[in-house]
Amino acid sequence: MEAARGAEFAAVAGLLEGAAQGQSGALWRLEGAERQLDVNLVRHLPGTGGAAYTEDEVDVMLVVVAGGGTLTLDGTPSQLAPGFLGLLPRGTSRALLAGPEGLIVLTAHRRRRGMRIGRAEPAATTAAEPAAMPRSCALHLVCGRCHRHAIEADARFCSGCGTALPSRPAA
Repeated sequence: MEAARGAEFAAVAGLLEGAAQGQSGALWRLEGAERQLDVNLVRHLPGTGGAAYTEDEVDVMLVVVAGGGTLTLDGTPSQLAPGFLGLLPRGTSRALLAGPEGLIVLTAHRRRRGMRIGRAEPAATTAAEPAAMPRSCALHLVCGRCHRHAIEADARFCSGCGTALPSRPAA
């Protein structure tokens, strides 16, 4: 099938066949620079999953492509099987746990603002209010979804999967 301007196509079966045995994480994602959506095909190995986290910025559509597991949304567990389709509203706490056969999901959400390299601007201070102390190393910020370490001291989103990172503890 020939793609129209900006269109991207992929065969899920081909992506799964082409993935290395035991490969986890994003097997495919939309790449177009002018797209309005982020879409990822993600493999979770058996028994793996992330700690519960809250996505405050975007609603996420989740489709189970293969395998099974459990989705816990605001404390309520749902069993996942191929064909499961769910909207995970922003502001809800969610966690995925892959079952014994692993879990392959397709996620789609509105594209987030692009990340910028650099430091965040410090908040304005007054004479009565001293400037905030510098923050410590960012290595303790770990993505709850793909378990990557933050690469920037002021990172707000994972550089691997785009998930919002946990808030930094007070200095």
